[in-house]
Amino acid sequence: MFNQLSIDDIMDLRSYERQRSEFRAEIIALKKVRRIAVGPIMTLLFENRSTIRFQIQEMARAEKMATDAQIATELEAYNPLIPGEYEISATLFLELTTKDEMVEWLPKLVGIQEAMQLEISGSSGSFVIGATTEEGHKSQLTRQDVTASVHYIRFELGAHAAGALPDAVVTLRSIHHNYPHSTVLSQETLDSIQHDWKPLQD
Repeated sequence: MFNQLSIDDIMDLRSYERQRSEFRAEIIALKKVRRIAVGPIMTLLFENRSTIRFQIQEMARAEKMATDAQIATELEAYNPLIPGEYEISATLFLELTTKDEMVEWLPKLVGIQEAMQLEISGSSGSFVIGATTEEGHKSQLTRQDVTASVHYIRFELGAHAAGALPDAVVTLRSIHHNYPHSTVLSQETLDSIQHDWKPLQD
């Protein structure tokens, strides 16, 4: 599949330890461009192959995973978070740091993961793309009366909407009735996202 990770992409523990400092610095710089605040308590991190690879490497390091079977399990869990061609994948965080904040906000924001939109307006056309989530994710992370503080969402743009991005104004918006906030994505962020759609070179 498009830009998916394989076992060969994941370094063994000793190799990763030698390269970790440099790789970690690269990912911190990448996430700075791709982490977007929407209102006072929400951030979205636009994921890509590099951020997910880092996540798997860090998980393997923390859990001291040494076998292909262990890594394969992580790949199965995390590969779906890598965006496909003309898709944007994001981890949505509700930045709630106290019990009182969680008690207040998590019941109020049920359905927040499906209330996110990308609004694209440019010379090539205007598009509104709603977020989607996998059914398994919804059943695990959201109940009828309370939501989770982390969600995994995807925007499926398709070729036409993606083609409008180079000269477009792109707004990331929550249309949830309890959280109506939005932010305009910077050109640096849009450039990084569009780079995700370039196939890997042999």
